[in-house]
Amino acid sequence: MPALACVDSYAADVFIPPSPQPSAAVDTWSPSLSSSLYRIDGWGAPYFSANSSGNISVRPHGNNTLPHQDIDLLKLVTKVTDPKQTGGLGLQLPVIVRFPDSAFDFAVQNQGYESHYQGVYPVKCNQDRFVVEDIVRFGSQFRFGLEAGSKPEILLAMSCLCKGNNEAFLICNGFKDAEYVSLALLGRKLALKTVIVLEQEEELDLVIDLSHKMNVRPVIGLRAKLRTKHSGHFGSTSGEKGKFGLTTTQIVRVVRKLREACMLDCLQLLHFHIGSQIPSTSLLSDGVSEAAQLYCELVRLGANMKVIDIGGGLGIDYDGSKSGETDLSVAYTLEEYAEAVVASVRFVCERRSVKHPVICSESGRAIVSHHSVLIFEAVSTVNHQADRDDIQFLLEGDDYEEMYSAVMRGDQERCLLYVDKLKQRCVEGFKDGVLSIEQLASVDGLCEWVLKAIGGSDPVQTYNINLSVFTSVPDLWGIEQLFPIVPIHKLDQRPGTRGVLSDLTCDSDGKIDKFIGGESTLPLHELESGGGRYFLGMFLGGAYEEALGGVHNLFGGPSVVRVLQSDGPHGFAVTRAVPGQSSADVLRGMQHEPEMMFETLKHRAEEVMHTKGGGEGEDVDEFGNVAACLDRSFHNMPYLATEEVLSMSNSLSDAVSNLGFYYCDEDGFDYLSA
Repeated sequence: MPALACVDSYAADVFIPPSPQPSAAVDTWSPSLSSSLYRIDGWGAPYFSANSSGNISVRPHGNNTLPHQDIDLLKLVTKVTDPKQTGGLGLQLPVIVRFPDSAFDFAVQNQGYESHYQGVYPVKCNQDRFVVEDIVRFGSQFRFGLEAGSKPEILLAMSCLCKGNNEAFLICNGFKDAEYVSLALLGRKLALKTVIVLEQEEELDLVIDLSHKMNVRPVIGLRAKLRTKHSGHFGSTSGEKGKFGLTTTQIVRVVRKLREACMLDCLQLLHFHIGSQIPSTSLLSDGVSEAAQLYCELVRLGANMKVIDIGGGLGIDYDGSKSGETDLSVAYTLEEYAEAVVASVRFVCERRSVKHPVICSESGRAIVSHHSVLIFEAVSTVNHQADRDDIQFLLEGDDYEEMYSAVMRGDQERCLLYVDKLKQRCVEGFKDGVLSIEQLASVDGLCEWVLKAIGGSDPVQTYNINLSVFTSVPDLWGIEQLFPIVPIHKLDQRPGTRGVLSDLTCDSDGKIDKFIGGESTLPLHELESGGGRYFLGMFLGGAYEEALGGVHNLFGGPSVVRVLQSDGPHGFAVTRAVPGQSSADVLRGMQHEPEMMFETLKHRAEEVMHTKGGGEGEDVDEFGNVAACLDRSFHNMPYLATEEVLSMSNSLSDAVSNLGFYYCDEDGFDYLSA
């Protein structure tokens, strides 16, 4: 075992490998280079771009956005998180920023294939009230409707469509019981265009029986299991063995039963779903052609067919490659997707002399993915570098001399060998009780210095982020779905390192170490030592992530702001701001009672103060401080907070109903845009 001696680490005769010196060359980095590096033009067009200030800009009207209408994300986040006393909203990160008119209006218009197209939004993608209401409002002029797959969703959809277009569809999918069918039939009585889509053959008996009892003539659709199968991850529910739909044998029996009940005229819609993220138009055309043949056969059998519902599948180019080779990309544009659908339906129907049906789709991912951005902060990095003060014990003997000689010769291979050998022997000595923790730390520090000097140290840094992956990006953990993650500022500066992201949870899976483009690290900027904040954005996560997020480690949902483009000096107006779930909210959701917990802790504090027996005035002050601290902790979000946020905290009693505390109607005055 090598001997170690305690020495002065600043002595002249002690060898410390020199640190690499930064280059003095002028950096010519630019936002356009960052745009290429992070593929912003690929996945972000036409809604996101890197502006001349080095920040991410939101282009709320897509390609029709004028230069003065861009929304600077950094300015927006600053306004949202700044304390109220300085003119901000005082919200805590992480925060979801929604831009409703940026995606909904554009997407709905571009899917409006005149009178032959009539889409619906599947509310399962994001059931948030304001998301659904915005879609109904923007889509009203195009008869855009909703799709529901459960009883709460059908109640939500019926309520929202009361303010929508009277011709909009309400497609009722999912497994059904008597209550579900009754709600759908009630929708017909309320003059809503509800369509009950049969997922199982047995559901038909419920529909026939309840429609007679309620004296309602239903509109019925059926979901077909196509032979065309999507081979990717998202195609697992397609094909003959898929989870949903009827086989050809079951379809024939349904037609026979409807004819016997004198209700064949009620069968008006054929629905199918190839799978989400359809990679190519060739696969799409195959599936639509097969479905169109089924549609024509139903017409031949006497059904009063009017609508072909192609389901979801319109994909998102998450990695900007436009390749269609993985589940992260698709090899077509929206226009090409639409052309493939229309051409396939037209060809089959004209060959069979069948009237062209109304084409319906359920493209939820394409509607809402772009509409929101998740903003979070990198708060620290894991530092493995040793300081000179850490190296207080240096080697005496051959191991040190050999390593020193290898460093001076520039023999990298020998250096790595000696470092590995030295660390292994010292760890054995520590386990045997020969070395102290200070001595082992000195060896680790010295070895790190050597590796850094010869360029052998790990260049990848771990950035700790103020976020829960399980709450805000559950698909990343659950199915390894990747989303674009980009710094929302400093894009005019060259990233100085590559890193992986580690979240706040006490879980080894709470990390992000896979990124678009097949990368295992992300180019990042060094955190400023003076306390400057570093904001990252996760894009294209508007579908599913909020609905699927859990409360692992009791980290609740993030804050949410709704933003519209404005002609004021800031370029935006915040029309709604909702603080994220507090600790009390999350605890209440797990059947705890925060108010009772608070009283229990206050009672314990009183007991402890009384037992301690201090001065009466001193006890009163200390108890007040303890109670205030507990009160704030119940009210605050579970995420890491700045001192400004902590000082702004309200009482628990003010946070029982965590509703939006700021609202400005789009037509009204908004101080953030003034």
